[in-house]
Amino acid sequence: MKQWLPVFFVMSAITSLAQQPDFAIWSNTISKTPPDWLVKPVSARAAVYKSADGKDVVLYNGLVKRTFRITPNVACTGYENMSNGQQLLRAVNPEAKVTINNVLYNVGGLYGQQEKAYLLPGWVNHFTGATGNFHVNEITANIIKPRLNWQCKTWAYNKKQPTGVELVFHYANNLPVVKDVRIAVHYELYDGIPLIVKWVEITNSGNACTIGKVVNETLALVEEESAVVGTPEQMKKQHGIYVETNYAFNNAMRYDISDQTTHWQTDSTYTSQVNYNYQTPCVLEVYPEKVTGVVLGKGESFKSVRTHELLMDSYDRERRGLMIRKMYTTVAPWTTQNPIFMHLVSRNDDEVLNAVNQCAATGYEALILSFGSHCNMEDTAADNIAKWKKLADYAHSKQILIGSYSLFSSRRISDEDDVIDPVSGKPDAAAFFGHAPCMGSKWGLAYLGKLKYFMAGTGFNIFENDGPYPGDVCASTTHPGHKSLDDSQWKQMELQKDLYHWCNENGIYVNAPDWYFMDGTNKIAIGYREVNFSLPRENQKLLNRQNIYDGTWEKTPSMGWGFVPLTKYQGGGAEAVLEPLSEHLEDYEQLMVQYYGAGVQACYRGPRLYDTEQTRQAVVKTINWYKKYRDILNADIIHLRRADGRDWDGIMHVNPQLAIKGFVMLYNPLKQTITRNIQLPLYYTGLSYVAIVQQEDKSPASYKLSRNHTIDLTVTLKPESYTWLTIQ
Repeated sequence: MKQWLPVFFVMSAITSLAQQPDFAIWSNTISKTPPDWLVKPVSARAAVYKSADGKDVVLYNGLVKRTFRITPNVACTGYENMSNGQQLLRAVNPEAKVTINNVLYNVGGLYGQQEKAYLLPGWVNHFTGATGNFHVNEITANIIKPRLNWQCKTWAYNKKQPTGVELVFHYANNLPVVKDVRIAVHYELYDGIPLIVKWVEITNSGNACTIGKVVNETLALVEEESAVVGTPEQMKKQHGIYVETNYAFNNAMRYDISDQTTHWQTDSTYTSQVNYNYQTPCVLEVYPEKVTGVVLGKGESFKSVRTHELLMDSYDRERRGLMIRKMYTTVAPWTTQNPIFMHLVSRNDDEVLNAVNQCAATGYEALILSFGSHCNMEDTAADNIAKWKKLADYAHSKQILIGSYSLFSSRRISDEDDVIDPVSGKPDAAAFFGHAPCMGSKWGLAYLGKLKYFMAGTGFNIFENDGPYPGDVCASTTHPGHKSLDDSQWKQMELQKDLYHWCNENGIYVNAPDWYFMDGTNKIAIGYREVNFSLPRENQKLLNRQNIYDGTWEKTPSMGWGFVPLTKYQGGGAEAVLEPLSEHLEDYEQLMVQYYGAGVQACYRGPRLYDTEQTRQAVVKTINWYKKYRDILNADIIHLRRADGRDWDGIMHVNPQLAIKGFVMLYNPLKQTITRNIQLPLYYTGLSYVAIVQQEDKSPASYKLSRNHTIDLTVTLKPESYTWLTIQ
């Protein structure tokens, strides 16, 4: 296969690419059935090809093939999953849709398709362009550059930035009203994963204009199901593609509920569909619904949301989750950072120094000043900066990262600075969490500046941003950070993202309870009910295992944090707390093992990590065990059995690229010894014939895999106990 080379060329709408030597010529012999990319790396690299007749451009990486006709305008004519041969596209659509000064313009697009149930390649030769659309006038391609200059200062499962190619179609329009507007549609194709990231950039070189709705992706997809009657809400959506953008919020701790941009539309021009009322949800459009008016001055540009399109080849929940987790690991490698941290509740500096010393003495790697502590990051007075810099320097001398908590939303500032309800005109009347400042207010802009100043001045390298911008709109017309209601959500979102970009590029680790992963944050809450930590410790242990099980279907272990309050929290009596730690050492140790055994960091919130030498040794033992198996414990989780208190429960980590390819955690919540025959699914370990299984420090045993890649093993578990097994 010819090696892909960066290219740049300018063309008219009808110029052939046949003379461009830097694109390899596409041949069907290039396309081969790939191995399972979740088990074995794919050798093909992301590349751009041209057809022999110069009419088409092809993006291909062995796992996905996306074909574009480029004359007389650009339109996607094929979108194929190479793993299962599924063709997702049934009709051509514009490549994007943009509203400028209240007028909707199509970007690219071809016309003339009559039958919309399927698309035959021969039909495309007869399609035409359309006057008034934005037409392609330039094509560029290059290697993908890192989106963020990520500075990693902690342990990470993957420290490599993604690689691949970027293809860009540049468009212009000769209509006088938009002649100074240029639109670039970007497609990034990544190595080793069936993923394309698409986004639109609009640049204005003339008089100010207003950008309304920007649909950066519109795909006429094959329907997932057909029904003679049924509404779009009732009918299933296409399962062969997973879509995620970097525009998600509302503290759901899950993307699908946090998503603000995915819209499934009907297609009345698809007249051969089975649904009598043409209500089949078969057009995917991506846009933020509440962004309706962003003013673009001369020389300014607008970048749309980034749409991650991951092609799926299965309905199996575990496999789909593994694919999504691989996407995060690949394109947002900072989500694999997973430092071992303590949540300190401090009242004075001496308690900070003691916590730093305890972290260093037990193998912990970071200290976070929790909510309710005496650190105020909004205090930028010189003496406060100097005090915390001295404490940070001490922590760093002990190889301990240090940072603090700050609350943005869920707080009231003033009538002038809080979000204004567009219906009543009153502050806070419609805020997500009752009260919220506007990020674009004077206070909000000052808040962002203070945080950066504090972290830069003190050397803090962890930031826990509670209640980050959750999507509140604001109808104020006097806030300096946005114009009006029309751009308030967009501008506030951009301000929040800028803070996280800055943190990411300055080596500052970010915990934030909202979905900003694609813009530089590292961890989100795994999902739990805080009041549950007032329940007895016995309940907490089982509920925590349920939280871990439920919170790792689509998140990697490193993407979520759990919670272990060492002192009284949200109520509860002596039966709920761990302090004094030495008196509840068995529960303390098991809670640590449950989280570290899942690769999930928990917020151990309290004044100390140990109170006696015996407690310290127990913490050290657990941390050393975790670090010994750290690579595999941070690998993806296969869900074996959810905790229900009635029988055993467990999970299994897998990574076929490691020496230890599987790591199993098993628990017995019952008050009697149990012996169980457990079937382990080893397909994603990459093992095919024989597995060597070792339970703790016992002698290893060999097991022959069945034809469906499973083994059966018998395990005995003592009452209310746990065990682990390694698989090689």
